[in-house]
Amino acid sequence: MSKLPARQSTKSEVDSFLTRKTAISTVRDQQPRLLFCMDATASRQPTWDRACHLQREMFLAANKGTSLCVQLCYFRGFNGFHAGPWTSDSQQLARDMGRVYCEGGQTQIQRILRHALTEHGKKPVQAAVFIGDAMEEKADTLCQLAGECGIHRLPLFIFQEGQLADAERCFRKMAKLSKGAWASFDHSSADTLAALLGAVASYASGGLAALERQRTRGAKLLLEQLKD
Repeated sequence: MSKLPARQSTKSEVDSFLTRKTAISTVRDQQPRLLFCMDATASRQPTWDRACHLQREMFLAANKGTSLCVQLCYFRGFNGFHAGPWTSDSQQLARDMGRVYCEGGQTQIQRILRHALTEHGKKPVQAAVFIGDAMEEKADTLCQLAGECGIHRLPLFIFQEGQLADAERCFRKMAKLSKGAWASFDHSSADTLAALLGAVASYASGGLAALERQRTRGAKLLLEQLKD
């Protein structure tokens, strides 16, 4: 028995499909972009499980109610660096974050910054978040790269776990040079940090105007530094 000829799509159906595809691509291209970067070296191991849970909660809070496109990045081990795909699926990103584990090695913040500048050169990135506890690189080099981020309008929002003084001095300067902000956190300040990250998401989505419309503690803390 011969097969019936396959039904061919009409011109209007093809045009409709192409229109939908173009519309989806346009929406994706117009989404604000945010880099979410983590230090996953061994110094964070003692508090990693709790910190990672906190970071996942922070990320979900940050992406709630926004339409951000986010890339998860982290460094660990000997020269290990990972940059995931850009995506707007916050649940998938939270799961990916939950699979990250610590591995001994030196910090690679310089690599994070160079990657951020490269991505920003391809297509604007509205903000870069970095979460870490230590700095084992040349502060002058990091500050130079942070200054380049500032020139190219790529603000760094640096959240420091713990209270290492050398790291704090460098992180504060990097945030200022990039026209971003710095804040410290521990496990007792989860609510504050979640609010801060939510404020960063608002800033990435709508700039200072969106941040000024908020009345949250996180928005207030960021505005104090961004307007300095």
